Amino acid sequence: MKAYADRLGRLHSEGAFEVLARARALEAQGRDIIHMEIGEPDFDTPAYIVDAGKQALDDGYTHYTPAAGLPEVRQTIADYVAETRGIPVELDNVVVVPGGKPMIFYAVIALVNAGDEVIFPNPGFPTYESMIDFVGGRAVSMPLREEKGFSFDPDEFLSLINANTKLIILNSPGNPTGGVMGKEDLEVIAQAAIQNDCWILSDEIYSRMVYEGEQHSIAKLPDMQERTVLMDCFSKTYAMTGWRLGYGVMPPDLAEGVTRLMINSNSCSAAFTQIAGAAALTGDQTPVTEMVAEFRRRRDVIVKGLNALPAISCLEPKGAFYAFPNISALGRSEEIADALLKEAGIAALPGTAFGAYGQGYLRFSYATSLENIEKALERMDAWLRAR
Repeated sequence: MKAYADRLGRLHSEGAFEVLARARALEAQGRDIIHMEIGEPDFDTPAYIVDAGKQALDDGYTHYTPAAGLPEVRQTIADYVAETRGIPVELDNVVVVPGGKPMIFYAVIALVNAGDEVIFPNPGFPTYESMIDFVGGRAVSMPLREEKGFSFDPDEFLSLINANTKLIILNSPGNPTGGVMGKEDLEVIAQAAIQNDCWILSDEIYSRMVYEGEQHSIAKLPDMQERTVLMDCFSKTYAMTGWRLGYGVMPPDLAEGVTRLMINSNSCSAAFTQIAGAAALTGDQTPVTEMVAEFRRRRDVIVKGLNALPAISCLEPKGAFYAFPNISALGRSEEIADALLKEAGIAALPGTAFGAYGQGYLRFSYATSLENIEKALERMDAWLRAR
């Protein structure tokens, strides 16, 4: 039998789903596992959004839509992004896609040629590096260091960007670190992007989950909207992971190209899901406020608990719902994560699941109950003292 295409071998997997599978296998054997590996809100989709989706089905939204999305939904998204980011957005800037990952996929395919350099955060969401490798780009790691609050170091960033840089990927608030980029750092990146004629992919899916200060979008800085793909989705903010709905905001000519990618891959996003998404943006935002407040409460508990454990330190995340403790004094990330799962019944991810610069860290999702968080901390304390 003939071999598969070489490009298939350049696609990476995602550690969260691998650890989830291992944890489920242990549960099937009767083990009690605390799940802190998956980045999924443990809240139900707000009822008014579910009702809107049901009503859409009853109203006949069961057919194809335009590939870029229903015009009324695209306009709703345009209005929302214009209001929340303080930038002018028109319907022609918006492409609706089935989730957040497709926009990463499409943006990299549309912008990066073989050999082009792409700067991406490391540790960072694994799909970034996977897609850069897939298209034959050169993945250039921008280390996110604890001493910088897991933001870009401006001097280090400037040493990486050059005439061969085609795209810079940003993620703030960030997965896995919970770091938030300040306006000053974004201004350095923006100026360098203009000087080197680079595109920006700004992953802002945790934009509503900021605990201190405010989230800044690089698209708002002077002359940056024309070279930025701003991506967001409904999965985290509205607990809609299973609905598969996201979007990108970009210059109209690029939006046309991304729409062609949609035509050739997904045809369109589900019609009833789009209607539910529009309802999410225009409806009562109280469930979002309450969910973020609960995440903050959990953050405070898990960070305090981790810092009380021997040989572990944890910077307080400013956004998202992940704790990223430093466990370098205990050993390598992969070994510690494996031992915690097998010996303590805690499913967490090694920092290296997010890149080489994640070595010495673990990622805990605190999108789980306070009871589970406290139980996990108790198990970790007992496990550490028994070592």
